[in-house]
Amino acid sequence: MGLFAKLRGELVDIIEWLDDSNSTLVWRFPRYHNQIKNGAKLIVRPGQVAIFVHEGKLADIFEQGTHTLETRNLPILGTLQGWKYGFDSPYKAEVYFVSTRTLTDLKWGTPNPVMMRDPEFGPIRLRAFGTYTLKARDPKILLTELVGTDGMFDTEELGTLMRGVINQALADVLGSSGFAALDLAQNYQELAAQLNQSVNEKIDDEYGLEVPQLFIVNISLPEQVEKALDTRTSMGVIGDMGRFQQYQMGQAMTQAASNPAGGGASEGMGLGMGFAMANQMMRGMGTAPAGGMPGTVPPPPPAMWHVARDGQSLGPLGPEQLQQQVATGQLTRDTLVWCAGMPGWQPAGTVPQLAPLFGPPAPPPPPPPPA
Repeated sequence: MGLFAKLRGELVDIIEWLDDSNSTLVWRFPRYHNQIKNGAKLIVRPGQVAIFVHEGKLADIFEQGTHTLETRNLPILGTLQGWKYGFDSPYKAEVYFVSTRTLTDLKWGTPNPVMMRDPEFGPIRLRAFGTYTLKARDPKILLTELVGTDGMFDTEELGTLMRGVINQALADVLGSSGFAALDLAQNYQELAAQLNQSVNEKIDDEYGLEVPQLFIVNISLPEQVEKALDTRTSMGVIGDMGRFQQYQMGQAMTQAASNPAGGGASEGMGLGMGFAMANQMMRGMGTAPAGGMPGTVPPPPPAMWHVARDGQSLGPLGPEQLQQQVATGQLTRDTLVWCAGMPGWQPAGTVPQLAPLFGPPAPPPPPPPPA
């Protein structure tokens, strides 16, 4: 092979880009030290344009199709090169392929909460995320403003820029929408349309990009606010809180009565819940405790008891203190007690109000076996 044939073999005669990714916007043809042969074939596939750059200047742009690169169809590049050595002379130029198809499944989100003044909650912080699509609207602006000399430019390099633009536009849209925080979910479509328009106004002329579609997947409230809303919803589902409390106390009393291992402690618990149940029943009959509705009669205060111990009177003691005395063994059935209204001291086990504290009495022992 002669020297001339060898040199011709080093020249590039087919220029094309086969892209199997869904994220590349711009790709530079790897020319290395090779030169483009005059008469070479340029293949531009659907969804692509090819841009020739010579010595840092944008030259010719080729749309979809197969092009033969000759001086007569390279008016700008032919003028720049000069073609000093005739039509068969090779030349050097950088070729950038720009994808003009729509890139999908791109995600955006708010790294920091967006502040909003809500008519019901006041100042509130919101987080949001969603998806969008991206397309190169003006390849020249894109190549000049963002790509520069980068050999490959994809959506990952645009991620930070796009999230910043979307988040800034989102703050403006939420602030001017006038929607309450609880009404945002049912207006996602309208908010997304406003957000998409605002984003396109910012990136269209400045970066040569276009966002054909933008979706809001979710706008979330702070965790504390969501918990408060769940509590409010639960209260609304329950309805009558008084009836619900009576039901809960009835369930608790049933469970305590079915637990024989609880002894005096469980029975004392039953006594306390009995007092609470009586209070609830009095409310249901039209009375209310002190501090209730005007005109209602407060329930009587619980009886206060005195306990005889070592020749001294201990008291007055309320129901909870009596329960503790029974639980610790300091108050038994035989302990003498007295309260206002009683004629005198009596064993605690014989007082009807205190008998439930000790449970049912033990049965008499069986008779001894016959001799």
